[in-house]
Order: sequence, then structure tokens, then C-alpha cells
Amino acid sequence: MNSLGFIGGGRITRIFLLAMKNKHVSIEKIVVSDPDTSTLEKLIIEFSELNIKAGSNIEAALQEIVFVAVHPPVLKEVLPKISDSVSQAKAVVSLAPVFTAEKLSAMLNGYNKLIRMIPNAASFMNSGYNPVWYSNSVGETEKNLLQELFVAFGEAPEVEEDKLEAYALITAMGPTYLWPQLHELHKLALDFGLTQKETISAIKAMVANTIDLLYDAGLSYEEVVDLIPVKPLAEFEQQIREIYDKKLTGLHNKLKGK
Repeated sequence: MNSLGFIGGGRITRIFLLAMKNKHVSIEKIVVSDPDTSTLEKLIIEFSELNIKAGSNIEAALQEIVFVAVHPPVLKEVLPKISDSVSQAKAVVSLAPVFTAEKLSAMLNGYNKLIRMIPNAASFMNSGYNPVWYSNSVGETEKNLLQELFVAFGEAPEVEEDKLEAYALITAMGPTYLWPQLHELHKLALDFGLTQKETISAIKAMVANTIDLLYDAGLSYEEVVDLIPVKPLAEFEQQIREIYDKKLTGLHNKLKGK
């Protein structure tokens, strides 16, 4: 792969660049565009070994593979302005939910070598879960080229396009539902007398074992839950479930345009 373009230099671009740096991915040229020049300056310094160049949206769009890493509302402004520039690109990768390939293609004047990916924060450590969809117009050569790059980010399972918004809520935003709870457990463990090292070891093991028990023990949910008789937060479970259902169902409907 000779060149990459990133339109948008925010969080996910930095996460992907760090993943590439960690895995020593070699790309001849990487062009990143962003309206905030200080953001670009920081990326150039932090990832000096990746040979990053600051450029305009047009310059980023002229590269071999183009990542569109901007929020959905900004897509409507950016894509029509780069439609001529991306016409020769091997593929355009959209990292946003909401906008289907059909809508993206319309904003790109019919360009259809499109890929949609739902990025995951753990790609920061090369262990993300990044569901990806490829349009039929992406050839096997380009697909293989991209899959080699995506390995640096972690897992990139190929999924159906109409499920991407569900993945956005479950895999992309999912960590934000759990982090506050784990952080509170961490603080309480320290208050209860565990050391920092003991706390980290205990919580990491507990979380891993909890997941294995739920999905790999061959037990029903009810049987798994019955393994622990004392449930200190049982009186709040229904409230927590209702919050999940209300917030996530409503957001999923919004992302799907319902």
C-alpha cells in the first residue's frame, strides 16, 4: 500500500495511527486533514516514524485508500467537496454510523468502492473489535490489501451493512457502559484495603472469568446467576435494565432513521 488519507485527525485517527505505529506498519505516505492545525502538528510529532503530512481534505482524498473519520453531521459537508478527488481511490472507508453506502455514494457523485467500519477504542492496543462491511465494488485485491492493514487494529469481522448501527451501540459504545462500574469497583477495592496491584489483578481476572462463565460454561443465564447466592445490587437490576433498554433502543432507532 503506497498511501493513506485520513479526513479528520481526531480520536479514531489517532487510535488507528497508534495501532499502526505499534505494529510497525509501513506506508510510504499518510496525509491527514483537520481544521485544527494544532491537532495536525501533534500527530506529526507523535507519529514521526509514519511520515505523516498535513494536508487539505482534497489532498487526503487523493490518496490510495481514504479514511473518512468525521462525525456523521460533518459527512454531509465534506463528501460532496471531495467527490472528484476520490474518484481514483482504490477504496473509501467510512468510520461513521447512520450513513449507508447508498447515501455515501450519492454524496460522492456515484463513487461506490465503499467500505464501512465501526471502530473500537481497543484498537489503540491492537486488540479492537472493528466490524466491517465491503461493497461489491471493492475487488479482491483491494479487499486483501485492506484486511492486511486492519489486522493492526485487531479483529475486523465482515458483517452485513444493516447491522453496523447495532455494532456501533454494542461494540463501539459498549465500553462506556462498563468503565464507570469497573472504575467504582476499583476505588472501593482500594478503600477496602487491597493494594493497587491486587485490585488490578482481581478485577481483570473477575471480568475475564465472568465473561467465560456466561458464554462458555454451557449453562443458561439463570443457571449462571444462581451460582452466586448473594447479590448486593439485586434491588437495582430492573432499573439498570430499563435504562439500557430505553437509552439504547431509542439511540438505535435514531441511528437507523426510525
